[in-house]
Order: sequence, then structure tokens, then C-alpha cells
Amino acid sequence: MIPVSRTFFLTGRHGRPLRRTTAAALSLMTVGLLALTGCTQWDDPPPLPPAGVYKHGAAAENSRAEPIRPSGVAAALTRPLREAGWFCAQARANADGRELWCRKGHRDESDMVTSQVAQFLLDRDDRLAWAWFPPAGAVPEAKEVVGAAAPTLTAIWPDAGDRVREEINDFENDLRTDPAAHNGDTPRTGWRDTHAAYRYDRLNGLVVTAQDTFVRRWPFGSEHYATSMSSAVDDLLAGGYDCTYPPQQTCNRVQSNGAFHVTLRGDQIVSARFGIGSQMESGRQRHRLSEEFPHGLTFLTDAVRGPVTERIEQSRRTGTSFAGIVAGTIVIIDARKGSSDGDDLVAYLDIQIGAPLAATSPV
Repeated sequence: MIPVSRTFFLTGRHGRPLRRTTAAALSLMTVGLLALTGCTQWDDPPPLPPAGVYKHGAAAENSRAEPIRPSGVAAALTRPLREAGWFCAQARANADGRELWCRKGHRDESDMVTSQVAQFLLDRDDRLAWAWFPPAGAVPEAKEVVGAAAPTLTAIWPDAGDRVREEINDFENDLRTDPAAHNGDTPRTGWRDTHAAYRYDRLNGLVVTAQDTFVRRWPFGSEHYATSMSSAVDDLLAGGYDCTYPPQQTCNRVQSNGAFHVTLRGDQIVSARFGIGSQMESGRQRHRLSEEFPHGLTFLTDAVRGPVTERIEQSRRTGTSFAGIVAGTIVIIDARKGSSDGDDLVAYLDIQIGAPLAATSPV
């Protein structure tokens, strides 16, 4: 019988972890944990990404985004999120596995949107190998992590969700009642069951590593939809962005108080985020896309640039948000309307194109 264990870490006054462990056999638990996570100890932060998973050559990389298949583990895993209003897609795949990316925008009373993400890695046999439920926003709340992780994991591992709720809620309660827990290193907790190892802290959220499923080469493709940063810099400069690349991955545009941010693998763009305004007068766009991108969205490939641009322009004309797949490309648009009167409209759009690689930040 595999021992089910719980290990809880708080930080003492001198920065040394205090451990409270309940286990059938401490030695068996330690051996099991080391076998599951290599040399990483429970009181270490979870490795994001795990060592070596992207250090490989192309392995039949496919970066064309696809909807979640109607059946199988991916469908079951993401169904609770999709029913709760999340957008989910297969972001990329290769010969060893495939990455799923789910996202929901939480809009507050000031019309600002905070993004919450969940990432999953499945092996080629459609088994969950790894999952990450990062916290949302600058002030993370455990209830958002629990609310995403518990029903999702329950869908494939019926007993996992209740354990997630119990462990994280107990951890948060202990933090609130123990002042020493807030000193020194980031407090974290970990546990394992027959399915996986679980590691949680407020900074990283919940990381799940399956016990008997492993993907050696994680998918990293983005060539279907994105070009290289070096080829896009000149056009960004021409649009008024302040870019010093390499190594800069965020280019600021003072004129519009905006920014263009990319995640990269080497020089290859993996995802891009930027904001742009919209000013419709009598049904005509007065703030043209070319003011900020004189030659169009040249960080996108020829195959997807036209359809993605049209999807963005549609949201700019109507001031509406969008989350979906366009020409095999993940497109997220969060629109905020400043004013609207008939054919007149003022709005601002936060746009994300593509999904970052699993276990990399920002999510």
C-alpha cells in the first residue's frame, strides 16, 4: 500500500522550516517523494519549468492551436473550467505530448480584467503528466486556485479535489493563525496521493506532478503563428515603441502609454501581449492600427496575419472582447469601453496572441 502523506511547512523566526508531518511511515514517505521529484525537497520551491524539459531538438513540433477534443482526458479535465466560462485550447503538441492552456478573465468594478490561467501537459497516451494552477493577479487568493484545481482534478481523479480543498484551506488557516509563518522564506505545503505529488504556495499556486506519467520532451513550437523578435524590432521602432533587443522583451510606447511584451524561446516569439485604443466616429475608425504598427502585425506569420488582424479590428469596431482560435492561433482580447453613442465608440483593448510555454512566466 502506498502511504498517503501530508507535509506542511512554515517558516520559523530564524528562517528555518518548521515541519508538521503525519504519515504512516516517514522513511517510506521520503523514499517515495525522492523517487517522484528527483532531488527536489518539499521545502524547495517547485521547479518551473522542470529541469531539462525544453532542452531538446524539434520533435515533430506542432504549434497550430486546436479546440479541445470532444472526448478523452483533455475533454474531461477541462470541462469544469469551460462550463465555468473559461476558454481552453490545445496550444501546441509534439511527438511526446501536448500542452493545454485555459484562461478566464475576471473583470472588476472598474472594468479592469485580471487573467487567471491553468496549464496542463498530457502524454502521447492522453494521460495527465503535469498541471499548474497559478494564482491570479497581484494579490493572489487561494479560493481562485482551489476553485479551478479542485473540480478539474476531480474529473479524472475522483478523490483528488476534496484533498486539494482540505490541504490548501488548512494551510491558509494555519498561516492566518501563526504570525511566524509570515517571516523569512515563502511558506509552502506539499502532499501526495496515489495519483500525483502536489506543491502549493501563494507565489506559485498549485503545481501537480503525476506519479506514473512522464513527458521527457515538452512541446515548444510557435512557428505556425509567430516570427522572430529580431525581425519584428524595426517595425516596432517605426511604430513609436522604445525597443532595445536583445535582451529587452518589453517595448514601451510613451505616446499611448502602452507596451508590447513577448515571451521567447531563443529569438523565436512564443506569445505577444499589447494594448491598443479604438476611436470610432460615425462608424469609421479614427485610430488606425498602422499608427502603432506601420507595416501591420509583422511579428505574426503570413499565414495568420490577415485573419488575426481582422479579428482584432472587429473587436476594435465593436468594443467587444474575444477568446478563441483564429487560423490556428490563440487570440485573447479584453475590451474596455470608455464611451459609446450610436456609431461613436471609444475603447481600449488588451490583446494576447499565442500561449506561453507551459511552466514559464508570465503565464
